[in-house]
Amino acid sequence: MTPIVRRAAGRRPSSLMRKAFRSLAAAGLAGLLASAPALAQEDAGATVSVETATGERSVPHAPKTVVAFDLATLDTLDALGVDVAGAPTAPYPGYLSKYAEDDVTKVGSLFEADLEAVAALRPDLIITGGRSSSQTKALSQVATTIDMSVDQTDFLVSALVRARALGRIFDRQDEVEARIARLESTIATLKTETEGRGKGLIVLTTGNRMSAFGPGSRFGILHGAFGVAPADSNLDVANHGEAISFEYIAKTDPDWLFVIDRDAAIGRSAAASMLKNELVENTKAWKSGQVVYLDPATWYLSSAGLTALQRNVDQLSEAFAKAE
Repeated sequence: MTPIVRRAAGRRPSSLMRKAFRSLAAAGLAGLLASAPALAQEDAGATVSVETATGERSVPHAPKTVVAFDLATLDTLDALGVDVAGAPTAPYPGYLSKYAEDDVTKVGSLFEADLEAVAALRPDLIITGGRSSSQTKALSQVATTIDMSVDQTDFLVSALVRARALGRIFDRQDEVEARIARLESTIATLKTETEGRGKGLIVLTTGNRMSAFGPGSRFGILHGAFGVAPADSNLDVANHGEAISFEYIAKTDPDWLFVIDRDAAIGRSAAASMLKNELVENTKAWKSGQVVYLDPATWYLSSAGLTALQRNVDQLSEAFAKAE
């Protein structure tokens, strides 16, 4: 038989029971209030901690509206299929030409941000680096801003740290690791090709001036990571290299001469013809046909990006293969 639950008619809860009900209700309300900020934070989006040029930073995870001033960052984001809402007015390499189009809002130059244009986009994340690093503090007033400049003294390692950080921010870790695996494999092959093949000198030309770069400089990856022995290990590691003359090239007499034509990189008339000089033409590099005009865009503009790094390795591998 089903038991019958009886309750005395008109019986009211005791004062002790009423107190208990009130305590439980208060506790429940307090719990809801305490959880509200956490729920709001969850709704606003999670964060992720990544290594930047200024140390570990907490940034929005999978941000939807992104502004990027650094061309190497744009290179990597493009390779990973990440959309960017705002980018600077700049001389872009051909493979990044879409960032020069009107559907990408222009937010200033590589060196100076247009804060109003940036703020109008209401970005979740702003990325600076290299030429735009000085704008990081001002841009931080608009939204979370990180400086992704690369450490020139350990270029490749630093560039890969930056790429992995971007992969973590945008949930593209698998894509980043696949590209890095290919890059590291081709670098290992390149080092077998450069070993014992003589000494190299990397020169940047602009207008009627030249500067040379050695180990530890902005183009020192040629020696440190790619294995080309330096023709001069005592060059100034300043950002603009060390000013040199035709006499210096003749005296150094490299087996390989690598040339970056800055004027071609930024859309001016190329200055490569300036090296057609009797002193240069008497070097071992010139006589052996081992003068390599490096891609000025990927070496000078976007050098730390995943695509630029791969293209640079591929070009060097091709140059050394042809000279065998």
